[in-house]
Amino acid sequence: MKVLITGSAGHLGEGLARTLTATHTAFNGIDILPSAFTTHVGAITDPALVRQCMQGVTTVYHTATLHKPHVATHPQQAFIDTNISGTLLLLQEAVAAGVSQFIFTSTTSVFGDALVPPPGAPAAWITEEVTPAPKNIYGVTKAAAEDLCQLYHRNYGLPCLVLRTSRFFPEADDQQHMRDAYADDNAKVNEYLFRRVDIEDAVSAHLVAATRAGDIGFGKYIISATTPFSAADLSLLRSNAPEAVKQYVPGYEALYIARGWRMFADIDRVYVNERARRELGWLPKYDFATMLQRLQEGQGVKSPLAEQIGMKGYHAETFAEGPYPV
Repeated sequence: MKVLITGSAGHLGEGLARTLTATHTAFNGIDILPSAFTTHVGAITDPALVRQCMQGVTTVYHTATLHKPHVATHPQQAFIDTNISGTLLLLQEAVAAGVSQFIFTSTTSVFGDALVPPPGAPAAWITEEVTPAPKNIYGVTKAAAEDLCQLYHRNYGLPCLVLRTSRFFPEADDQQHMRDAYADDNAKVNEYLFRRVDIEDAVSAHLVAATRAGDIGFGKYIISATTPFSAADLSLLRSNAPEAVKQYVPGYEALYIARGWRMFADIDRVYVNERARRELGWLPKYDFATMLQRLQEGQGVKSPLAEQIGMKGYHAETFAEGPYPV
């Protein structure tokens, strides 16, 4: 078996490469940046390069993308070129090379405006049945790439699974007011309740998806930490999130007080991973309770794989407002 990883210098690409290396699985790694896990430096829009890297490959993990933090620094056409045209080229060459399964890394950002209910409304319960409403070029192009995956399954029989991952990056929050209001680890641990996944679990979701793609054919799956909440909690989450959390994890308050941490006052959406766990057999290891246990044991809130990968950043330059452009 041979694997192709696009975006091999990125967080998820490196996570996959490290994990596959540990199991002695051969892979080609494409990225525009050189790295220890990039075997071919170049763009996924280069037909000759993609064709070369696709030879002998049975599984494609397509993680390469322009991200949300690039919206302010890259023209919209760059998102179309990389996220849509690049995905189309990979699908075309995967079919031509007889690839067995194509795993596409998408994002919960495709849901866009569906994630934020109007004031006074309950939090949004986000399952795969929610209709995407992208609010920027990033979300639009990722949603279009999902549709291309479905097209290539329907027209050419290529097994394609789409994994809509929630946040797994270790970098600081991209919103200034969140960086000002919460310590970084505090905000990230809070997010495990509703909108974050550890990189180790994101990698395991991709690996198990590859084993199930042939049987499933095509499917879209939310990849996020398992929430303790149910749909019955949505009103309370929006009006008093600390009270909602206390009902499920009563011991969290003492730990937070000792650290000077705070729970978010309200939570506006909850990502639900039930379909991925049921249909893929995915078993995520990290959730809010796991993070509290790690803190109690004096461990950090990053998995060993997350520690190995570390921070990468999204831009080579710095900005007046900090790590992100406005």
